[in-house]
Amino acid sequence: MAAARAAPPAESAAYLKGLNPEQREAVLHTEGPLLVLAGAGTGKTRVLTSRLAHIIATRLAFPSQTLTVTFTNKAAREMRERALHILGEAGEGLRWLGTFHSISAQILRRHAELVGLKSSFTILDTDDQVRLCKQIVQAENLDPKRWAPRYLAGLIDGWKNRALTPDKVPPEEAQLFGNGKGIQCYEIYQARLKVLNACDFGDLLIHNITIFQQNPDLLKEFHAKFRYILVDEYQDTNVAQYLWLRLLAQGSKNICCVGDDDQSIYGWRGAEVDNILRFEKDFPGAKVVRLERNYRSTQHILAAASGVIAHNKGRLGKTLYVGADSASADDPDAFKVKVRGLWDGEAESRLIADDIESWVRAGGRHDHCAVLVRASWQMRAFEERFILLGIPYRVIGGPRFFERAEIRDAMAYLRLVRSPDDDLAFERVVNEPKRGVGDSTLAKLQAFARQDGRSLFALAPMVLQTDEVKGPAKRGLTIFIDQINMWRAKLEGGMPHTELAEAILEESGYTDMLQKDRSPQAQGRLDNLKELVRAMGEFDTLAGFLEHVELVMDVAAGGAGEDQVQILTLHAAKGLEWPVVFLPGWEEEVFPSKRSLDENGLKGLEEERRLAYVGITRARERAYISFVANRQIYGRWQAVLPSRFVDELPHEHVDAVSETGYSGMPGAENAFVGTVEDLGDRSDYQSPGWRRLKENAAKPSGAPPKDPGGLTATASGPDSFPVGARIFHDKFGYGRVAFTEGNKLTVDFDKTGRKKVIATFVQPA
Repeated sequence: MAAARAAPPAESAAYLKGLNPEQREAVLHTEGPLLVLAGAGTGKTRVLTSRLAHIIATRLAFPSQTLTVTFTNKAAREMRERALHILGEAGEGLRWLGTFHSISAQILRRHAELVGLKSSFTILDTDDQVRLCKQIVQAENLDPKRWAPRYLAGLIDGWKNRALTPDKVPPEEAQLFGNGKGIQCYEIYQARLKVLNACDFGDLLIHNITIFQQNPDLLKEFHAKFRYILVDEYQDTNVAQYLWLRLLAQGSKNICCVGDDDQSIYGWRGAEVDNILRFEKDFPGAKVVRLERNYRSTQHILAAASGVIAHNKGRLGKTLYVGADSASADDPDAFKVKVRGLWDGEAESRLIADDIESWVRAGGRHDHCAVLVRASWQMRAFEERFILLGIPYRVIGGPRFFERAEIRDAMAYLRLVRSPDDDLAFERVVNEPKRGVGDSTLAKLQAFARQDGRSLFALAPMVLQTDEVKGPAKRGLTIFIDQINMWRAKLEGGMPHTELAEAILEESGYTDMLQKDRSPQAQGRLDNLKELVRAMGEFDTLAGFLEHVELVMDVAAGGAGEDQVQILTLHAAKGLEWPVVFLPGWEEEVFPSKRSLDENGLKGLEEERRLAYVGITRARERAYISFVANRQIYGRWQAVLPSRFVDELPHEHVDAVSETGYSGMPGAENAFVGTVEDLGDRSDYQSPGWRRLKENAAKPSGAPPKDPGGLTATASGPDSFPVGARIFHDKFGYGRVAFTEGNKLTVDFDKTGRKKVIATFVQPA
């Protein structure tokens, strides 16, 4: 066999050359459990691949006696290619190198009969799962509008991620679906899968665990088979994956897990950071090797990221530093992390676009730059700015903002209200959300419209007076036509177009449809619709907004190429890197996410902080963090506070500048401070919020100021609020002034504690 050839001396092996001492230690430690804590940019893939090659090259195991588990097919392919490059023919037989699901599927094919399946079982995709759940909902006489099949599929998937078979689901969780029928529906789902000789992705691991637990002799065979186990991205494992690995590792105990507890950011899809945190408890005597030498970023970037993540309590601890042989080592011209405070989102997008253009003029490329956002709704402002300036860009991990399904649906409603003869808009939303107007009904309408030469909307009332359309389709089409006519009347009656959009989304049932959708994507889709309504507020009329979007889409559809700025979410950025990274929207309730804090408390906050760490460490040369003083939500301006993560950045590694006078960052607790004087007389600054403050400043001292976006603004300076004065703030309620500093007030609020606020946005109580 190829692996039986004479092994080269370990110390002189080519795959060990160039490894630093910590990497080398991780590769050569081959007996007993090993945890490699690999920080961002520290060469973890090289370590894992070199370790696999070392085990095979030194004949500690044949390739078929090693089990290497990754999370993605891409990572598995890369590792296989690297290992084969090192080993050559000796690497033949790496059969057990792949994802959790692919390897567990191999095992299940061999032993399917032990869980009541045939080896020819099929694996259902997400659409198949939802269809099966729909059948169950119907059979149980549940209302699919209230108890969405997609939600049931997600619920079952979540239970399987936690390794919970129907008999192990906590009874109280049965209430999560169908008025207490959650577990019952799960049991029916599993029974139906057996009849179909099928399983879903969660079953692949669940069935493996069941087989191992119920057949100890078979498990011993796998213990003998897998002499070495290697696991990538261990911090992302869920409970089922953890249990699967624990069972297989009970044999030789030669398990090596590589991961970074500081990059565990997928809790929302079942990942358990505790899996990596308790490795030493699970495997007594385990060796821990920390890879802290970074070969990607400058010391300022690494120190900034380390400063933030150090505030997490649930971590094993490590501090990244620049490796002596790194390209960025001892760079006297290295940029500090730039932290910028802007007045609003428009100013933020404009500044980032300017920075990108400056980078390109200096000889850089567009694809050297990435904009990493916390939520997809933040992308719109940057997309529109880039289109306006002709900056090429692409959205990674999803469509452009105006190409998203929910945005296209909302736009179709608006187009149809403005122009009822828009057949394309009619076809898109006549059954979205579902009204019983299926494809056959629509085909009839289209045929009649072609014969009569009328639009679908004009023809529909005539068809409804006949027997051509009956039952649910007739009721649904009638409601749809009546609603469009009602919304048209509201528009013609002078209803503001932003209010009209909100009414359409609410009264059509579209918002309700998304609220009942419990998939991880549903909240993001709702946020995108909120951003759409906010964007409409920048235009005086619906016609003006629609024309703007049409032009944007037309320009965006133009040339594409490789040299493009990349826009993506922080979650999608993990594992990637760029010379220049922009991190906008570092404000409380945006980042960290309010939803994450509300649902998961301290655990959610620590995951959000890990997300900040991931974002900063994507940058090789320059990192720009920005936050704003005002966000417009549903057409109303709201004062927002800088993210707590801004205050956690270490002073000595940050350059902080602000157009609005934020003087306490980072490290202090000062809130964002904004004055007209800070902005100067910038004629190019056209923010609506800035214009209102400018108008207020120009008024006589006794004139009441305008409300900057729904918050009560007073013309009073800080002298109007002496220490001890009682005040009221729209967001924090009543409080008493503790300190004053310029137009910043430190206030002890009755219900929310001590806060730093802007004097402009409070009033006497």
